[in-house]
Amino acid sequence: MNISTTIIGIDCAAQDKNVGLALGHFDANECHVSNVTIGSIENSVLGTITGWITDNQPTLIAFDAPLGWPTDLGKSLHLHKAGAHISAEPEMLFNRLTDKTVRNQIGKKPLDVGADRIARTAHSALKLLNQLRAQTGESIPLLTTAPTMNSQVCAIEVYPAATLIVKGFMIKGYKNKKKDGIQARKSILQSLENHINLPKGTDLMKQNDDALDAAICVLAGVDFLGKNVILPSNSEIQFAEKEGWIWVQKPCL
Repeated sequence: MNISTTIIGIDCAAQDKNVGLALGHFDANECHVSNVTIGSIENSVLGTITGWITDNQPTLIAFDAPLGWPTDLGKSLHLHKAGAHISAEPEMLFNRLTDKTVRNQIGKKPLDVGADRIARTAHSALKLLNQLRAQTGESIPLLTTAPTMNSQVCAIEVYPAATLIVKGFMIKGYKNKKKDGIQARKSILQSLENHINLPKGTDLMKQNDDALDAAICVLAGVDFLGKNVILPSNSEIQFAEKEGWIWVQKPCL
């Protein structure tokens, strides 16, 4: 008998109004997305997610945000004083091992968490994760070493653009807020329905790229549960545990 797993996709942002949320259910054969929404003052992100986490139901939360920082960045800044030279190269300071792995294997470079405004999104995502732990009483471990659920509620880091690329989707322009972006999102939704079952109403995902990314986060969660993902090697596990690990489908050879 298959045990259904709840998958919650979160397209993270520094403000609730820009956070996309998607609720999916995976039973090892197929995934149904039942709800896609955007955070707001009336419907807080924290409140929505905690409402989706139910007792005795395995739950995987897939965050589209870096959940760790480069090892060399912390080492270099720990004792640094203004005006002093930093010997580490920018590539080492602002990119994690998992960022380099995704770039090398998928061909898509994640944003530099140590140098870009994405750092604010990362900070907000970690704050949300901490709030969820306090609200639910669950430890919600971040999984970085194996595609296996080791707690009732677990969290992973995902990257929607890489998930789309490895599956052969055309992603050019889909983040655009104008008409061309809507057409690109419509095209992605048509292909997405070959992988997961979407709710009847998809207008929000057509109009809003954050909502669409949340649904893609659910798909990345399906890939994780199906163990069809890029794994850190034995020598890379220490970096994955320190910096985080992006779970994305293995590219086809």
